[in-house]
Amino acid sequence: MTRHDGRTPSQLRPVTFTPGFAPNATGSVLVSTGETRVICSAMVEEAVPRWMKEQQVTGGWVTAEYSMLPYSTLQRKQRDSSRGKVDGRATEIQRLIGRSLRAALDLDKLGQRTMWIDCDVLSADGGTRTASITGASVAAALACRKLMADGKLKQWPIKQLVTAVSVGIVHGVALLDLCYVEDRDAAVDLNVVMTEGGQFVEVQGSGEESTFSEAELNTMLDLARGGIGELVGMQRAVIG
Repeated sequence: MTRHDGRTPSQLRPVTFTPGFAPNATGSVLVSTGETRVICSAMVEEAVPRWMKEQQVTGGWVTAEYSMLPYSTLQRKQRDSSRGKVDGRATEIQRLIGRSLRAALDLDKLGQRTMWIDCDVLSADGGTRTASITGASVAAALACRKLMADGKLKQWPIKQLVTAVSVGIVHGVALLDLCYVEDRDAAVDLNVVMTEGGQFVEVQGSGEESTFSEAELNTMLDLARGGIGELVGMQRAVIG
């Protein structure tokens, strides 16, 4: 099967990483996967949340915020600030990003500081949450590298890079890295988050008015593993 953009079922969209995109951040990268583009930044605060102090929790903390800019979609998306609240989808995604990054970092080695991860979607054509996680991992690594260079960290805190990709079943065929049109038409949609060592951090999957078999699930997971392996290589090339 050849997809509408010419890719094979197991082929990622063209992926690029532009490090240092947000110069005021401790670490940042613009990640582009096809027409989806996300700015991922990491900024470090020399303090931890109050609840950690009250509960005497050691180490540091990593948290994330996610937003889609008004012009990221075909129809203008209203800013959360003008609505007075964060929408449920954004809340779910930023919690996913935070969980994914915390799984990849040794928070004790991070020390008594908070790493803020911000993911701002410039252009959305499917896979914004997976692109955000993949880019956020790079931004966090670049931030840690700067902290090491500045003498603020004594030990490298990143245990493994973390990466994410979408897979799905469209018109009966399992496809890797869905764009918006494929995501819209998918009978099954899966988001897979893994470490570079091949361990799962999270798998989000659902049948869109459909069901899927164990064999189909395994096929999609195999596609995801292959795509994540490629993405890890690209992440490593950026971090150096």
